[in-house]
Amino acid sequence: MLDSPLSLPLTVDSIQRHLSTRILGQSLCLLEETDSTNTVATALALQGAEDGTTVVADQQTAGRGRRGRSWFSPPGVNLYCSVIVLRQPSPERKAHWLPWIPLASALACADAIQQETSLIPSLKWPNDLLVNDRKMGGLLCESACRQDGIPFVIIGIGLNVNLDRDRFPDDLRASATSLLAEIGRPVDRARLLAGLLAQVERRLEMLASEPIERLRQEYSDRCSTLGRRVLVALAQGDQVEGMADSIAESGGLRIIRSGTPSASSHPELLEIHAGDVFHLR
Repeated sequence: MLDSPLSLPLTVDSIQRHLSTRILGQSLCLLEETDSTNTVATALALQGAEDGTTVVADQQTAGRGRRGRSWFSPPGVNLYCSVIVLRQPSPERKAHWLPWIPLASALACADAIQQETSLIPSLKWPNDLLVNDRKMGGLLCESACRQDGIPFVIIGIGLNVNLDRDRFPDDLRASATSLLAEIGRPVDRARLLAGLLAQVERRLEMLASEPIERLRQEYSDRCSTLGRRVLVALAQGDQVEGMADSIAESGGLRIIRSGTPSASSHPELLEIHAGDVFHLR
């Protein structure tokens, strides 16, 4: 009897069997357990790992989300991976490169999930993946420089794949979901990972070569934050409440602050570049 996708372990062979990328994932570091794939990928980048090197773990003991939060990372059911990006854009595209990598990568993850399943995930700005307003995954992108001055970016991705909703901690059960919980069948993690890497590679190439307007439009079409009332928690405890209006060319979220007359022909827009966004009912 054939193993079901729920019981299949991740192996280098099973991932490579589905890979169609030129660069991403061609060098694979597969770990049974680690504290954080981003931490391992950063260390490898500093040691001279090549562009596209991908760290994958079956379990994380100290998975990290944005703004220092922990990421629930049980073994054997989900995807936890980090991709090293060493390539640099042309000088005229440099301004968009770093701000757009998280958004482009989140869009790639949504594309990969839709390609593998019947689901159409939405994006909560900047890089959370939602299905039916429940969080299915998220990204943590970090940048640094090697000793030789070469900059790099780590794209860290966590996706809830074959995790039964009953296994989520009590504080996440109402707000989180997984592919298994949504479609009622397990998903082959190796095939999903290969598709995800292909989509990230495609989006990075698009970011490096095409007008930002196309990427901005595609991201906006996926973004469920737009058109909603939101509360944004900024650094130092400041908060902004208003209507999420649009995605700026910089990748920032434009908000019409509460109290601003939105009917005005020139509403006052506040552009947010970093912060925690909460969708308000």
